[in-house]
Amino acid sequence: MPHANSLRAATCLLLSLTIAGAAAPGASAQAAPSSAPTSHDSYVTADVEFMAGMIAHHAQAVLIAGWAPTHGASPSLRTLCERIVVGQHDEIVLMQRWLSDHNETVPDGDASHDMMPGMAHMDQMPQMPGMLTPEQLVQLDQARGPAFDRLFLTFMIQHHRGAIVMVDKLFGSQGAGEEERIYRLASDVYADQTTEIERMGKMIAALPPEGRSP
Repeated sequence: MPHANSLRAATCLLLSLTIAGAAAPGASAQAAPSSAPTSHDSYVTADVEFMAGMIAHHAQAVLIAGWAPTHGASPSLRTLCERIVVGQHDEIVLMQRWLSDHNETVPDGDASHDMMPGMAHMDQMPQMPGMLTPEQLVQLDQARGPAFDRLFLTFMIQHHRGAIVMVDKLFGSQGAGEEERIYRLASDVYADQTTEIERMGKMIAALPPEGRSP
């Protein structure tokens, strides 16, 4: 059957040319795409401690920034406080979601019930870097106008520096800060609060001398 023999010969020739072309240098054939990279999802105890601790840390900042409208803060300080309230509240939600996703205990992120001045159990609360003491909270809550502005800026710089210490501790811990969401959030906290420290320092420098009205 000449026709069948010719067909088999042509098929073999086509197959050999295809294989040779695929193996030849510079061939345009592309390898099958690998699966999309996945985020590194392992975490350690230091990650959990950072997220839970930073929720409480942010909660105190949101609490005292919320005092600005009722304590005679200047327009520029009110603007700063609004940014702090919105930005840190959003980060609290992200940290709570991360803890929930990993079946860890989730702090409620509301400082109003356990950080208000005069609460007796505040003395027993663990003190994280930069957190205002009960005495500082009372002092700030009693201030008004330019005195509030100066105290708030001074205390919030202290508070922000404490958050940076917490980020440094996280990244200095073995195996910590490697999970994608933690790394991104901690890096954002570091960058944002470093920038705000510089901004607040300039705001303090622009305030009238203590005891004088603007």
